[in-house]
Amino acid sequence: MQAKHVDNVVKLAKPPAKALPVAGEVVILGGGIMGASIAYHLAEAGVKDVVLIERNVLGSGSSAKPLGGVRATFSDPGNIRLGQRSLEAYERFNEKFRTDIGLRQVGYLFLCRNEGELSEVEDSTHIQNRLGGSSRMVSPEEAHRINPFLDPTPLLAASYSPRDGFAQPSKVVQAYAEAAQELGVTICQETEVLDIDATGGAVRAVHTNRGSIRTSTVICTAGAWSTRLGAMAGVHLPIEPVRRQIGMTPQMSKPLPTVPFTLDLSSTLYFHNYLNGMLLGISNQDQEPGFCREFDYQWLPAFNQAAEIVAPSLANQELEVGWAGLYENTPDHNAMIGSSDTVEGFLYATGFSGHGFLQGPAVGELVRDMYLGRESFMDPEQFSAARFAGELSQVREVHII
Repeated sequence: MQAKHVDNVVKLAKPPAKALPVAGEVVILGGGIMGASIAYHLAEAGVKDVVLIERNVLGSGSSAKPLGGVRATFSDPGNIRLGQRSLEAYERFNEKFRTDIGLRQVGYLFLCRNEGELSEVEDSTHIQNRLGGSSRMVSPEEAHRINPFLDPTPLLAASYSPRDGFAQPSKVVQAYAEAAQELGVTICQETEVLDIDATGGAVRAVHTNRGSIRTSTVICTAGAWSTRLGAMAGVHLPIEPVRRQIGMTPQMSKPLPTVPFTLDLSSTLYFHNYLNGMLLGISNQDQEPGFCREFDYQWLPAFNQAAEIVAPSLANQELEVGWAGLYENTPDHNAMIGSSDTVEGFLYATGFSGHGFLQGPAVGELVRDMYLGRESFMDPEQFSAARFAGELSQVREVHII
């Protein structure tokens, strides 16, 4: 007999053919850039029985965006170190993984339009260079020469970091995941976490829609969904999901001038090349928090208004395609990386607030070293979630939008 369909049914994914493991030494929750990077770095270091769980498919959350910035241009030394370490990894990525991730080191250009921005960016440029960066301050006229779309008139100055650029997150996630599997990592897609057993103050198991996995270590890398997963184990991870959107102009018959990834600090407008067109975006202050990932044009008036000031030829552009995803914002818009001091075996790397892709490779190393109890390339203490309980000072970062 043919089943009768009704309007409100939900089509379910077919169960994966591979059975869920009954146990794992480490279970990673979330299959984006963080989860894939950590899984690979753990397996590369010889950790056995690593299981990576993804509710949908790999890279389908915030890592699904078509292009992601890679940079070490920050004001906080911890963010600079994470960015530098990751940028070095992306520069070697093709050689190590035999994968073209579309890395284009076109540079980053941060625009300053008032004295406060200028002072802060000058200070952060000094910090970057003290830590091995190559940023420099440029005049409005030089900013215009670097990026001919800009009107230099409203600018006081800009910072330019030529080594930075952008790449393709989906290709990075895929490469890490394939390499991790070759090293023995089990990847379980279409697998939803329903609960975490942390009785007695220690992680004991992860319960999913496909069964349970015994484990003594969970690493939460679930991005905007991490608050809910942390709560299952009794760990508070304060994250607010906020929709962010970008649009791409139609492709031209000939390439447009190659420009840096350009950001206006006053308005949070940003743009850069996308093939033979342009990618346009802005941090829309009117966007209500929530998990909505449907594209609309709510952000476009704010972008056009800002573009009329700093890049007039990009205002009121026709858009051919668009994308909507989630920022995973913490209260200070910086990452949470650490381990719970109340639940043994619960680690986390989440809440990157829009700069997770560019820090992903370094965070994979950092969490690996945390798990193995060995010294890493930096101390992650400043990124502990404990700072939101008043135990540590919050991270102040200028170069985020």
